[in-house]
Amino acid sequence: MSVIRNLALHFVGNKQAGEGLCCSQNLLSSDETMRNILHECFLPLFLTEEHYRFRHETDLKYNEVYGIVSDIFDDPDSLLIHSVKLAKQLYDKSDHPKIKAGEFCVVHFTDCSVDGQHCDAVGLFKSEGKDTFLRVWSSEKGLDLTSEQGISTKCLDKGCLIFNIEREDGYVITIVDNTNRSEAQYWTDHFLSVIQKQNQYFNTQAVLSMTKNFVVKELPQQFEVSKADQADLLNRSMAFFKEKDTFEKDAFVNEVMEQPAVIESFHKYRNNFEEREDCTIADNFEINGSAMKKQFRSFKSVIKLDKNFHIYVHGDRDLIEQGEDEKGKYYKDYYKQES
Repeated sequence: MSVIRNLALHFVGNKQAGEGLCCSQNLLSSDETMRNILHECFLPLFLTEEHYRFRHETDLKYNEVYGIVSDIFDDPDSLLIHSVKLAKQLYDKSDHPKIKAGEFCVVHFTDCSVDGQHCDAVGLFKSEGKDTFLRVWSSEKGLDLTSEQGISTKCLDKGCLIFNIEREDGYVITIVDNTNRSEAQYWTDHFLSVIQKQNQYFNTQAVLSMTKNFVVKELPQQFEVSKADQADLLNRSMAFFKEKDTFEKDAFVNEVMEQPAVIESFHKYRNNFEEREDCTIADNFEINGSAMKKQFRSFKSVIKLDKNFHIYVHGDRDLIEQGEDEKGKYYKDYYKQES
């Protein structure tokens, strides 16, 4: 199990709002109980299989966070000095009016495990929200109650864990970001400057996300396709991933898309997707279960009829008929039993 070796805590305000930067002059002293509490707070970053790496348009060595973290790995006892550099770097990037001030923690872990390898790691965490806690204390008259504000141990606002492997490629990084994209962009893009690693998780995530967007947004612009047909395509896509351990591009398009014109359109959409996202999706890969489950949450096979009815399509498309009569448009559903 990973162990917290050293940690430093600083306060980073919003630069545009004139809020300050307060850097500690000493490492944070903590006993074993406190370290265990903090470890539980940081734990979500150890559980995700979605991995990133540092990047730079010119050369990786010009990524400032990458360089500072590398210095910490080379000399863990220099954590405090380099944590101040990271806090200053984050402060310089905190120039958007919606960025909230918060405590910034830099942690050095040992005995971490990722992708079957053991290594040390550096964690960067920022807590922006405050919770209200009730404190019970004894007085001469009995018990009394006061309220205090503090950092919640239940969730992180922003965090990343940089594992000390694959250094020449930008390390292996996991990220947690519980703020919306417009506010969080400065953390992943401007401060860290990372890009998702193109592994099995990425391939699974990319194909499912791309397929959903193709079926829901692109397909109706090119073909006459009903909502029932769209729901059927989404269901067949999910069934393909559930039933197989390995994704094969040709098998997928033939089993799911079926029609040659639709297959050709899907290939063009995929090429445009790869060019737009500056990535290459593998033609064959092992399906990642975690990425699959995460993407399935957004696969809604629902036909919404005005504000009166929702039809949830889970199976055979042939059991649904669509038509129109003197009363209006209708769907006809066939079933064997009611439950």
